Amino acid sequence: MNSRLIGVGVGPGDPELVTVKGVNALREADVVVVPVMGAPDGADGGERGRAEATVLHYVPEEKVVRVVFALNERTDRSRREAAWDAAGERVARLLGRHSAVAFATIGDPNVYSTFTYLAHTVQELVPGTRIETVPGITAMQDLAARSGAVLTEGTEPLTLVPVTAGSAALKDALGGPGTVVAYKFGRQAHEVAEALRETGRIDDAVWGASLGLPEESVRPASDLDGRPLPYLSTLISPARRDGTRGGKL
Repeated sequence: MNSRLIGVGVGPGDPELVTVKGVNALREADVVVVPVMGAPDGADGGERGRAEATVLHYVPEEKVVRVVFALNERTDRSRREAAWDAAGERVARLLGRHSAVAFATIGDPNVYSTFTYLAHTVQELVPGTRIETVPGITAMQDLAARSGAVLTEGTEPLTLVPVTAGSAALKDALGGPGTVVAYKFGRQAHEVAEALRETGRIDDAVWGASLGLPEESVRPASDLDGRPLPYLSTLISPARRDGTRGGKL
């Protein structure tokens, strides 16, 4: 039987937000791969990532295998792709020895996840590998729960924008009728605050970082003062609503 590579979403950081199916997948796998940020020379930087910290609540440390990814590399495409290749080759070797390898990713494996690139690489290196995913709680769901922000009502659309490519797409989305969620906006917090003000949507917006962790921060977007925030900060700008029940049905 072909080996399986299972992408398991482990949520934004709170270990209680890993689903029962996710916990079972982690425990049933032969090994659990976790992504870590690499040092400039490509070696393991030594820092425990959020996915690894979550996984260790459910599986023993000896079952966890760290694999280096260029997680924050945005400019050097050759370095990024070399990291993908090296990670894929490492996981391919694990699949040669084990029937089930799980890859733990924060959030959901099908939403802006490193797992997408890993699965693509592994399928080229080990044809016939079965790729499976277990969904996870996303940061926008967790932030909505912690802040009381309602993501959607009735016929409202929901737009998810990664701000790593710039704030222009976010500003365009804020001009629309629905709720807008911004991911990874920490380094462009000033531009995001300006876009919210220019579109008249800062008063109801909320942002959060390190959700479910001791250093968690959940605050109104009106408190943004231009200082950089943690890279994985999340923003919710709810749709404009008139306050009536079922007004968007």
